[in-house]
Amino acid sequence: MSRSFRAFAIVFLPLLVCAQSTKPPVNGNRYARLAIRNATIIDGNGTPAAGPKDIIIENNRITAVVPLDPVAVQGGRSKRIPADAEIDATGKYVLPGLINAHAHTQDERGGIPQPVDYELKIWLSCGITTVRDVGSDTKKTLALKSKSAAGEIAAPRFFVYPMFNADMPVPTTPEEARARIRKYKEMGADGVKFLGVYHDIMEAAEDEAHKLNLPTAHHVGVEETNAWDDIRFGTRSIEHWYGIPDAAIPDGVQNFPPDYNYNNETDRFRYAGHLWREADPERLQQVLAAMVKANVAWVPTLDIYEASRDLQRAQNQPWFREYLHPTLEEYFRPNPRNHGSYFIGWTSNDEVFWKENYRIWMAALRDFERMGGTIGAGDDAGFIYQIYGFGLLRELELHEEAGFNPIKVIQHVTGNNAKILGMEGKIGGVRPGYYADLIVVNGNPLENMKVLYPTGIDAIKDGKQIHAGAVEWTIKDGYCYHAPTLAAQVRQMVASARASHDHAISPNN
Repeated sequence: MSRSFRAFAIVFLPLLVCAQSTKPPVNGNRYARLAIRNATIIDGNGTPAAGPKDIIIENNRITAVVPLDPVAVQGGRSKRIPADAEIDATGKYVLPGLINAHAHTQDERGGIPQPVDYELKIWLSCGITTVRDVGSDTKKTLALKSKSAAGEIAAPRFFVYPMFNADMPVPTTPEEARARIRKYKEMGADGVKFLGVYHDIMEAAEDEAHKLNLPTAHHVGVEETNAWDDIRFGTRSIEHWYGIPDAAIPDGVQNFPPDYNYNNETDRFRYAGHLWREADPERLQQVLAAMVKANVAWVPTLDIYEASRDLQRAQNQPWFREYLHPTLEEYFRPNPRNHGSYFIGWTSNDEVFWKENYRIWMAALRDFERMGGTIGAGDDAGFIYQIYGFGLLRELELHEEAGFNPIKVIQHVTGNNAKILGMEGKIGGVRPGYYADLIVVNGNPLENMKVLYPTGIDAIKDGKQIHAGAVEWTIKDGYCYHAPTLAAQVRQMVASARASHDHAISPNN
């Protein structure tokens, strides 16, 4: 078998079984009409699964979702919309494509190059069809956005939020702040992220952003602003959780030790683990209620702090062996020069504080949603032992741990995230008129979120142990990608990088 034909077989043999023999295989292209047959659908609107249904896609839009009569189908009496290509989703679940509301596109870690394709393919293999990039290199990410939209690369769709104060010179007056926002709009940005910005500068920048219809996201550091300011400014989403408990502390400031230094990340994250317990419960309820009233959403990124409560678990995740790129692995090692690599002198006492932090934090999330608040899902991966894509799937498990029904968890990562992006009614659902952003899953995530991982799960079927699960198809904007093939390409990329890395550090060289 020639090399070129072997490559063709790897990509397309899994696809042939999904299409009728008289029709072309699904092969990464758009089709004039594609049918996903016999699907059980979990929509992004918080309703239970329903099926079987046929989903009809024409180019990049869903044009029909047709309920089927199982008896008529089995008897061959069902009239079905014809298609140019088909995916058989019998026994499988179809969801809206997952949306990562807090992502970073990274082509280096710690100054060492890392291929962007590694991240893009992991995202797609995990079922992620949209990312909100918050604070990466603006020009590079906008270029990726353009290529993805044109179908030139296999990648999710991008929403680009530049970091407001990342570009030099940093705005120092309200007028300069407004000019910076206008510049981002001219560049084609979809929103703006704030971190560590002075109160008056942020107020002016937010005001200008609203005038230009640019939504804003705020990572509230230990700074002049907190959730009360986001409520007043009209911030679209608070990232992580900083700023929310701070706003509920009676004295207005956390009880830091005298030698605390925010720029020392061990200090920063150690005492972040004390913060939630200092918030007054009654005041916290007032903050949450005001966020709901002001339509400030919350993207908690529970996954990215999990190492703080259980470091050993974070350092030994089972997919590291095949999916962790050596550049990222090196970045994860404790090193004060790398953001998020702060586990130097981390203690069991620190973990105990963080476990209590999670308990109060998760309770606040439940209260927020009960009040009518919008909770999104993002992973902030590329830091603190979280791999791209895998971090978002872990985030979903943590939302479930927080007490949310799995149906609501799926809503957080689909319909709610679409709402945060201002794309409600366009993505995040399985309805006619929506963009064709869908995933076909070999298993029921409402029963076990782990079926979404590219690594799959071990299960029992007919009394025998089998390996099952994983996203089978990721469809972004009508482009169909065989997720296991992408995952295999990522594994090969990692294996090759490790071989090169090991050769580079060999004592014989």
